[in-house]
Amino acid sequence: MFIVDSHCHLDALDYENLHKDIADVVAKANARDVKHLLAIGVTLSRFEKAYPELAKFPNVSLACGVHPLDLEEEPYDAERLLRLSQDKKVIAIGEIGLDYYWMEDPKEIQIDVFKRQIALSKKHNLPFVVHTRDALEDTYAVIKEVGVGPRGGIMHSYSGSLEMAQKFVDLGMMISFSGVVTFKKALDVQEAAQKLPLDKILVETDAPYLAPVPKRGRENRTGYTRYVVDKIAELRGLTSEEVARATY
Repeated sequence: MFIVDSHCHLDALDYENLHKDIADVVAKANARDVKHLLAIGVTLSRFEKAYPELAKFPNVSLACGVHPLDLEEEPYDAERLLRLSQDKKVIAIGEIGLDYYWMEDPKEIQIDVFKRQIALSKKHNLPFVVHTRDALEDTYAVIKEVGVGPRGGIMHSYSGSLEMAQKFVDLGMMISFSGVVTFKKALDVQEAAQKLPLDKILVETDAPYLAPVPKRGRENRTGYTRYVVDKIAELRGLTSEEVARATY
């Protein structure tokens, strides 16, 4: 089986021991059939710091962008993002989006930077990876306004309804499910994972965050993507191999 973790944060590991840590993460993921990882950035500075080690692993691809909650730490720099995104290891812009839960700056700042990063991804033919929290309607409105390029985009760790997920799919987005789909009370997410077209969904961990059942409450690991695959297979009446193949 060949599972892809479409969203993990390898730059959240210990920088001083990054190569050792990533090698361990990759080996343990492979042991659970998670054979390729997309390492997501949240600031360009952290991406640059981790890049020399992350780039050494052939089964790790990269995304770079500025997360909405990190705009105060690192104001958006379009030229810098463009330069970094041209690297052959970078396959997406992200994670970007809107987060009103922890919002400190006016939401207009988040919206403006979100629009600019989507526009950059479209211009340079890269997909974009979207974070949204307490901002689903505004997120939809921005993506609809700016438009989705030929490479599409990903709604990361989706936590909304089936109806809203279908609206994003209609715009050209993929829907990615994290360990949240394994949570007992996440009925809306489970319905979306069960009923969306199989060719429109992806799987992820968001490691080291959001560990799935039965590891909930512990540090998440990219190898735990297997639990997400297994849960979606259960919901859809498919084998895990079928879900892994579709989401690859």
